[in-house]
Amino acid sequence: MTSNPTSQRMSPVRIAPEEKALQTQLDHLEQQFEVLRQQVRRAQRLASLGTGAAALAHEFNNMLTPVMGYCRAALDSEDATLMRKALDRTLKQAKLLGGMCDRILRLAADEPLERKSVVVLNLVQEAVATLVRDLAKDNINLVLQIDPDLTVFADEKGMLQVLMNLIINARQAMLGRPGQLTIDAAPNPASPDRTVICVRDTGPGIKREHLEHIFEPGFTTKQHADRIDRGGVGLGLPFSREIVEENGGTLTAESAPNKGATFTVTLPAGS
Repeated sequence: MTSNPTSQRMSPVRIAPEEKALQTQLDHLEQQFEVLRQQVRRAQRLASLGTGAAALAHEFNNMLTPVMGYCRAALDSEDATLMRKALDRTLKQAKLLGGMCDRILRLAADEPLERKSVVVLNLVQEAVATLVRDLAKDNINLVLQIDPDLTVFADEKGMLQVLMNLIINARQAMLGRPGQLTIDAAPNPASPDRTVICVRDTGPGIKREHLEHIFEPGFTTKQHADRIDRGGVGLGLPFSREIVEENGGTLTAESAPNKGATFTVTLPAGS
């Protein structure tokens, strides 16, 4: 007796209407969560820029004061040499201020992820410049130990945000005391296809019980929430780690009380 092949076919699996509706809701919630995550990330980036904007306003005031003095002197005088000097000083200061504004505006703009070979030294120097305020004005000595030819394969804008967050944290940790910010980078000896970037400060360090929580969203040890240049909402480090991981890297921290802190970024090496 021959069996009927048709009768042996498996019946199609039928999904109950309520299960289908539940899956649709889950898909919708997942989409909403991703939108919310991107909005929070943008908010964190703007919070970092808020620190730069506060410094920018301060620097604007400092740089415009002598310019206004030169202009007033030129208006009160018929000395052509003095007028030329005032205009030259005004032009130079205007170019500097324009450059500061451009850096902040570039970082604020939303752009898609674009991984490419990026020169580490240029990236670090741009991150320092985006802070606007000279670290020396806060008694912080900046030391860069980076080979000019060293590169990483990463999204330039994302890594600029990461470095800016780490430098802001280091600056805030050392405010009110002389300190040193050291940023060094080199190929990983154990893995030549990886590049290691370290951001080290000489601040008070991070307590052991806090160290394991610093990458948790919302966790912060900063006590000056009312000061835009000193406060924090606990989003900078979690999102910095997320950005680094999106670029195929890792972000770790080491610290001890009264011995400063070191944040280490490991990324794929560039070509």
